[in-house]
Amino acid sequence: MKFLKQPDIDELIQLHQSGQYALAEKKAKHLLQDFPHELILHNVLGVTLEAQKKFKEAADSFRNVLKIQPQFAEMQFNLGSALYHLDDVEGAISQYQKAIKIKPDLVVAYFNLGIAYQSQSVFNKALTAYQKVIELEPRFYEAHGNIGAIYLLQDNFDSAIESFKQSIKIIDHARGHFNLANAYRNQGHLVDAISSYRRAIEMNPNNAEFCSVLGDALWHQGEIQEANQYLRQAVLLNPDNPVANYNLATFLHDNKKFQEAYKFYKASQLKDWEERALYCLYKTKKFDIFEEELRSATRKKNTSPLLATLSTHFAKNFHKEDGYNFCKDPLHFVFHGQVDLLKDPKSNLLQSLLRDINEANISERMQGRLHNGIQSSGNLFKRSDASFKQLAKEIALLIKKYYERFSKEDSMFIKAFPKTIEFSSSWFVKMQSGGHLSSHIHEEGWISGAVYLAIPQQKKHPDEGGIELSIDGDDYPKIHDDFEKKLYLPQVGDVVFFPSSVFHRTIPFSSNEERICIAFDLKPANA
Repeated sequence: MKFLKQPDIDELIQLHQSGQYALAEKKAKHLLQDFPHELILHNVLGVTLEAQKKFKEAADSFRNVLKIQPQFAEMQFNLGSALYHLDDVEGAISQYQKAIKIKPDLVVAYFNLGIAYQSQSVFNKALTAYQKVIELEPRFYEAHGNIGAIYLLQDNFDSAIESFKQSIKIIDHARGHFNLANAYRNQGHLVDAISSYRRAIEMNPNNAEFCSVLGDALWHQGEIQEANQYLRQAVLLNPDNPVANYNLATFLHDNKKFQEAYKFYKASQLKDWEERALYCLYKTKKFDIFEEELRSATRKKNTSPLLATLSTHFAKNFHKEDGYNFCKDPLHFVFHGQVDLLKDPKSNLLQSLLRDINEANISERMQGRLHNGIQSSGNLFKRSDASFKQLAKEIALLIKKYYERFSKEDSMFIKAFPKTIEFSSSWFVKMQSGGHLSSHIHEEGWISGAVYLAIPQQKKHPDEGGIELSIDGDDYPKIHDDFEKKLYLPQVGDVVFFPSSVFHRTIPFSSNEERICIAFDLKPANA
């Protein structure tokens, strides 16, 4: 009768530990021919296959162990890990739960269970799993970090910051500082965010993602030269990194270096890269290439505001049929109304909003299109201030009524309208004498708009301080001037919103008063 020798086991383990996975796999399979019931051989083969990303074969090896020993908790866990990599999340969850039932103190099983639930956005169960990890092993810093990540997704910025700080307190690690910076930035604390991004880069200077996001934050703070340095460094560190290429392209785009931006958008293949690359072609008047790439893009996407803007402008400019059915007649969908609570003399909402805008600890961000004014950072409607929350509710009610009014319209703008009103971004804009915003659209929105809290009353011209909407703007190349425009003269308490594909600008005003509004975007979760 043959027996498995210890030197063979030692050699097999040594091959795996030294990273010689192909040799370890070969030896394990050879030994299993003579010893098909040896658990250790199936186990080492499984983890060796997993290390080579042969997850299906690894799962089969772990199943072979469980046929011999079903009550092997660690093997239930290993099988769960292999299934997770095979995108069988439900199968992975089942295996982790079996492992926990067999061995209730198996910390890694709770942790991976949390990750699996988190990947499915089942955040309550993920949080429960991570809390169990911390109960069993309080210094499990990754669990604190993942809890912070869930709080960040839920817009609970204060709790996210506390969790990230706790993770860093246990082990000072670069990813923790990066996550903390993201929470600060979402909260509108741009200076604190930049400080934490810098700390992450001090600890890991060769991380392209860290450099790119710091560059983007510096750009929004107005530190153009340093932003350019970090954004380009990110692409040098990892030329294939989608985020690095996209962020650099967007920076170049904003600084009107369209030919160079086009190259980096094409390299990124990220988010709305295709329509942004088209924008660069259109702005540089490469109309033949533009038309060819426009046809390709419109066949693949039907819910892009920027693509709609480009398609509509091109069609109008060259007297061609607009084949893109996102929103062919965008000015038809403009709404001008009012927020009743802001007009109600018994309500203190207006005063509360103005006080919170002036007194809250909200960082400013630079905006190249904004002249003689400041713009806030972060998402106001996701802050804890009662005034911003109340205003968000009032606007959400108006948007629901707006949808009911247009619900029968035949356009993707209405057909794919957000089922849940959730503001993807919101910020205040304060302007002084001469203040205005140049013509632009909100590429990442669906509906865009503004609610007005202070409007200059002393005017040399009746249009001062108004908002102009059009299908032409942003210095798009034109061969004629036959583009429709609409002008609105909002008063305090008014709200104007429209498809995000609409160009809009502010008419400069001359008085020494302030013009204050809160602008916002919302979009469907899958847009």
